[in-house]
Amino acid sequence: MMINIGFGNYVSSNRVVAVVGPESAPIKRLIQDAKDGGIAVDVTCGRKTMSVLITDSGHVVLSSLKPASVRKRLAGEGEEDENDG
Repeated sequence: MMINIGFGNYVSSNRVVAVVGPESAPIKRLIQDAKDGGIAVDVTCGRKTMSVLITDSGHVVLSSLKPASVRKRLAGEGEEDENDG
């Protein structure tokens, strides 16, 4: 199943391994390493990164949705009432 992660961008829910916040130092390093390695996908449309999705292929997806919103969407609890473009 595909889930909306903001601004009309979708990711396959069965490929997502983890959804985390971007605040910790290890996640910041993970994001930078992914950008350097060309495996980061930034779908924030210039907004602040609120959640980081890690896929089974090693890709790192940056989203402007809160981790709780992404988790609810992954769990099939429907769309949040957030303005996501």
